Amino acid sequence: MNVVETLLKRYAAGEREFAGIDLCETNLSGINLSGANLSRATFSVTNLSGANLCGANLSGAKLNVARLSGANLSRANLSGAILNVANLVRADLRGADLTNAAAIRSEMVRVDMREADLSGINLNGADMREAQLRDVILVGANLNEVKLRGARMTEANLGEASLNGVDLSQADLSGANLQNAELRQANLSRANLSGANLMGANLRWAEMSGAYLRWADLSNAKLSGANLIGADLSDTNLLNATLIHADLTQARLIRADWIGADLTGATLTGAKLHNAPRFGLKTDGLTCNWLDFSPDGDRSQIQKFTEEESSKLFNATLPAVRILVDAPIDPAANLALAAVYYQLSRQFPSLAKLPSLEVGRRRTELFFATDNDRQLFTIAYAAIAPFGDADATQRNIEALLELLHTQGFPTPQLEDGSLLKQFALANAQTKSPKRDGFPSLKDWKSAEKSLRSVEKDVKSTEQHTPLPADLLQQTQFFKAPTQTVLTNSNGQTLTLYYHPTFGKRLKKAIRFEKPVRNSQNSSPLLLPSTADTIEFFQGCQD
Repeated sequence: MNVVETLLKRYAAGEREFAGIDLCETNLSGINLSGANLSRATFSVTNLSGANLCGANLSGAKLNVARLSGANLSRANLSGAILNVANLVRADLRGADLTNAAAIRSEMVRVDMREADLSGINLNGADMREAQLRDVILVGANLNEVKLRGARMTEANLGEASLNGVDLSQADLSGANLQNAELRQANLSRANLSGANLMGANLRWAEMSGAYLRWADLSNAKLSGANLIGADLSDTNLLNATLIHADLTQARLIRADWIGADLTGATLTGAKLHNAPRFGLKTDGLTCNWLDFSPDGDRSQIQKFTEEESSKLFNATLPAVRILVDAPIDPAANLALAAVYYQLSRQFPSLAKLPSLEVGRRRTELFFATDNDRQLFTIAYAAIAPFGDADATQRNIEALLELLHTQGFPTPQLEDGSLLKQFALANAQTKSPKRDGFPSLKDWKSAEKSLRSVEKDVKSTEQHTPLPADLLQQTQFFKAPTQTVLTNSNGQTLTLYYHPTFGKRLKKAIRFEKPVRNSQNSSPLLLPSTADTIEFFQGCQD
């Protein structure tokens, strides 16, 4: 009786302990050894195709060049097993334990490893095309040069795994964890990485053309030299990502958050940039001939650039509203301010984030940062509401727009959706004759109409949420003189309002033109100079 017949007889008799057995180069195709203890067994060059090894203990087993195609290894313990150059085509390894195993250059096409634990496994050079790897654990695994084309890896955990040179083209990695993973020169073309965690991942020189990365987290990722042509990065987190010499030609970056990203030497021609910030970026040597600013990325709002214009397109300044109060804030005022801003935030999403406060011995500064210039006037109009200077400041905003209208303010050509168009054009066909080579905007009444809507919401909020009377009795903070200053993404500032008694200890006052009187209010409006206002508006970005 040979070794195989003896094994089958013992198994049929109910024996399950076969630890260390040597079955090298035997034919065990179709054999049933489910639940058997085969730890440290030798199956090198053994034919186990179609075998039933469900739940078997194969820890530390040697399966080099073994044939396991179609085998049932579900829930098997293969921790520390050696499966180098083994054939596992279409094998069932669902829920199996392959921690610290080795399967170098193994054939695993269409293998089913759903929910398996492959932590620390060495799969260098393996062929895993179209493998089923949903919810698999590959933490710290070696997948260098592995072929995973078309693999299904949704929700897989590949944290700190090594995937250098891996082929993940057309793979589904949606929701996968690739935090701090090594993916140098990896092929991710047309891969689905939606919602994936790629924080700190190394994707230098990776091929990612046509990849779907919507809602992915690529913060602090290294993407130098990566090919992202036509990739979808909508709503993606690219904070502080490195994109030096990356190719983002016609990439979709709608609503992407990439503040702090390094785009030195990158190519951005044809990218879709609707509602993506243009500040806080490093853009030295950027190549950008034209951009698509349309909300849907359908090229309906194309803007072309010369080399000089493209260099000025991106700016390092964060748009912000600063309200300076000529008094230190006290606990009662702080509590009242928080209550009012909470109510205002329900009407104005731009006030959803509370301002940062800097409190000195004599003054308080409220700092409202925003993602784009378009929100500056709305934030200023609403944020000043709790203060005694609210009416004067709000009337100044309205008067500035009217002043620009009466001056026939000339502007450069504006793309749709720009700040000036939002405030100034209810009817895009209403324009005055050209002047100085630029079309000048005529219908500034529409800007007042826009602010009327803001005013209505602000006043409604004030009526329903007055400052708490008991707190007002304890503080004079809201009656203190204020100063409201805007900073656009081009680093230019505009003082919307400056109370005449603000900072009277200061030697120098900001320059104002003669007071302009509002027909509805006899009090004078102290406006910034027309030249300063025009320069500020021209520096605003979409």
